[in-house]
Amino acid sequence: QVHVVESGGGLVQAGDSLRLSCSASGRTFSSLAMGWFRQAPGKEREFVAGINWGGTATHYADSLKDRFTISRDNTKSTVYLQMNRLKPEDSAIYYCAADESRTITPITMASAGEYEYWGQGTQVTVSS
Repeated sequence: QVHVVESGGGLVQAGDSLRLSCSASGRTFSSLAMGWFRQAPGKEREFVAGINWGGTATHYADSLKDRFTISRDNTKSTVYLQMNRLKPEDSAIYYCAADESRTITPITMASAGEYEYWGQGTQVTVSS
């Protein structure tokens, strides 16, 4: 069982930056692929970014790749999501997910079904 915990959400103004963190325990962190998803009220959960276990491959939602960056520090068992130039439409609950199958690819990172473990989410609110 992998325990996933997100942190770093909050209320910011449009144009601000925010960095989310996600820790995972219960497995060797460097064996886990990690992903970020988000869900706004009344909308379906959508893919934000993913990173493979070694940090050598990443994948982003096309609409976010110019503003968001995913990274990981395996020595700290943590994955990060740096969000820049935030917009009100970025407001959502952001979820971190972990995949232990080691079969995920940069393309399949975008599929929520690829991930076995999910955190409870952290709220990000961007005011205009």
